[in-house]
Amino acid sequence: MDTLPATSAERPLFAMQFTSSPRGARLARRLAVRRMEEWGYPPSSDTSGTVALLVGELAANAVRHGRVPGRDFGLRIALDAGSRLIRIEVADASASTPRLDPETVAGSEDETGRGLLLVEALAVRWGTAPRDPVGKTVWAETLADLVVTPAGVPSGP
Repeated sequence: MDTLPATSAERPLFAMQFTSSPRGARLARRLAVRRMEEWGYPPSSDTSGTVALLVGELAANAVRHGRVPGRDFGLRIALDAGSRLIRIEVADASASTPRLDPETVAGSEDETGRGLLLVEALAVRWGTAPRDPVGKTVWAETLADLVVTPAGVPSGP
């Protein structure tokens, strides 16, 4: 699987397991926003909003389509401060692989079915990888905004 190295000052990392339920998906999104704030991206920032949407969609898909009774889903968020790349990984116990199929995209009146379109629009890239011994990881990568210092100089968080 394509993953970032372990946590360090240059690569902050957040990882946690959540119950495979709507409540678990909401908690994952809320904790992702909190962690982004700790990393220098307040909830009102575009970066935090993008991460919240990506985590929300991937976690909701894990709960709705990847749920296996008795198994949790995992969330991992890594920030590479040097490249400003944020990688979000959601792992579940189901082997079914999500795919973006234009033939089955939701209509304008449908209440669901647009999650992967949102992921496609917000992520620099995204994909899936099988997990050993069971399940899959769905991941998405996005770029963090530059933080402007009081002197007006762009920098990382």
